[in-house]
Amino acid sequence: MMCEDECEGGGGTKEVAQKQLKDILAMNVGGCVRGAHASTQPNAAPVAPGGPMGPMGGPRPGPMPGPQNAAYPGGPGGAPGGPPHTTFNKFLQPISECDESINDIIDQISVDRWPVPQGHRPLRATGAALAVAVTLLEQCFPNTGARIMAFVGGACTYGPGAVVGEELKTPIRSWHTIKEDNAIYMKKATKFYDSLATRAVKNGHAVDVYSCALDQTGLLEMKNCFNSTGGNVVMGDSFNSSLFKQTYQRAFDKDANGQLKMGFNATMEVKTGNGLRIEGVLGCCASGNVRNACVSDTEMGIGGTCQWKFCSLTPRTTLCVLFEISAQHGSAIAQGARGMVQYVTQYQHADGRKRIRVTTTCRSWADMATQQPNIAYGFDQEAGAVAIARLASWRATNENDTPEALRWLDRTLIRLCQKFGEYAKDDPNSFRLSDKFSLFPQFMFHLRRSQFLQVFNNSPDETAYYRHILFSENVLESTTMIQPVLFSYSFSGPPEPVLLDTSSILPDRILLMDDYFHVLIYHGQTIAAWRKMNYHEDPQYATFKQLLEAPVSDATAILQERWPMPRYIVTEYEGSQARFLLSKVNPSLTHNNPYASEGGAPVFTDDVSLQVFMEHLKKLASSSST
Repeated sequence: MMCEDECEGGGGTKEVAQKQLKDILAMNVGGCVRGAHASTQPNAAPVAPGGPMGPMGGPRPGPMPGPQNAAYPGGPGGAPGGPPHTTFNKFLQPISECDESINDIIDQISVDRWPVPQGHRPLRATGAALAVAVTLLEQCFPNTGARIMAFVGGACTYGPGAVVGEELKTPIRSWHTIKEDNAIYMKKATKFYDSLATRAVKNGHAVDVYSCALDQTGLLEMKNCFNSTGGNVVMGDSFNSSLFKQTYQRAFDKDANGQLKMGFNATMEVKTGNGLRIEGVLGCCASGNVRNACVSDTEMGIGGTCQWKFCSLTPRTTLCVLFEISAQHGSAIAQGARGMVQYVTQYQHADGRKRIRVTTTCRSWADMATQQPNIAYGFDQEAGAVAIARLASWRATNENDTPEALRWLDRTLIRLCQKFGEYAKDDPNSFRLSDKFSLFPQFMFHLRRSQFLQVFNNSPDETAYYRHILFSENVLESTTMIQPVLFSYSFSGPPEPVLLDTSSILPDRILLMDDYFHVLIYHGQTIAAWRKMNYHEDPQYATFKQLLEAPVSDATAILQERWPMPRYIVTEYEGSQARFLLSKVNPSLTHNNPYASEGGAPVFTDDVSLQVFMEHLKKLASSSST
């Protein structure tokens, strides 16, 4: 476990207090390093590194003798007659063996008041610290499940992995400097962190990064450390915030058997039947570099292999596997033929056992020329939207966030509408989509405006964070990221979902918006005025008090279930943080057409509305020249 000091503003620092370090250790109910098999048992002894794992349902591997009290880590051998020390005992201990020693050491720590010259940043050697952690686990526990947790409070400014210089007059890279190829630290730092990620993946070690600072800390350069290893990433403003503390605590949630909800050092192999080949995977994993006849020559995402490695798995881990049809176009389909796919996943459970899960599924073949309705009926537009979002984000990342990813998205949507839409040539008014596709253009509209593809007003670190979460979460949560959900609370009836549109922002409404990263409560103009007059504190306005409490209760339920914990915002009409809502809603009313429809709040934007977007889509899809 590593902890860097917090950063306040550009050059000031907050010292990490002794109590804060103890609190972090106390919240880490699973322990910093729990021996070779990442045991969650408080008194479990480590398993010999590289030793055989017990089969599923079989006896647990025999524990190694724990370190003797007479042999202090780093000191001479064990007590007379006791077992000799192994290499890892000198550096890594079960938390149950060293809990008191760690607390004693923390109590004795004094602040090293190394002077920070005026106009300079503090010296931080985050890259060197990560390299030491990777090397320790690499040497002590090779090919064994483990986690490295980095608590980063500022950008690395010294040594390998530095992402910015010491002088404050030199700002950290932005999207502008990256696109101008003027980010002088970025390439070297990225290469360094990529090498650490490769070493961690080879040995099955996950890297988690908890970044809490008001400025960027270098997540963009470190992205492969957590993307390739399947590690956790959390962004916040301060380690003292409830957002960080509650998120960190939930990282160590346990199941009914008292085991951490984690899997370690996993591999997944995909096998296909005749007619299918694997193009690649979109998710937080690394290539296993195993190629066979099932692998396509076309690579999308992490491709060129039929096996992938996951240093960490959680119940939330979700993958998008892409296939191509290898049968020749126009070839006959045998009666009753099915496309077969099998997933073989092996992983190390939190209790140390090795588990294997095999999932086999199949789908019927269909001829696009004669069975198009059958294909359309099987389309899942939510899953399709998430797959396209991951693929577009992957393209944007690998194409230096040029507009090409947006153009590819537009072409894909137009081709889909041409294939499955019903229309007369060159007649946009005749264009129709079936219920199975009706929401898909709407998802694409919001995806084009999302933080996954629009880097404007987002830092490179924020973009790396958002894309990591998109590549990790399931379909339900991912669709919430793409198209936030909006609920209305009013005196006219019970809470109800409403359109994500400016027309839904009314004076006598309270709105609850969930975009996964933020949970926002917005009070309309009239509601905000009544609230400022404290009507809710008057017993005769008990119904108004209940109205104010209803969205808070629903927001609390969302906050308690989600990981990482979203930012909670309460704002009102013309409030500064109302921008989070206004940036997400469909701008059907803007400063250019404030009277487009009755009610609603105009948004100051030049973005086109969903209505204009759909009109252009219908025109292009039905055009005979497209």
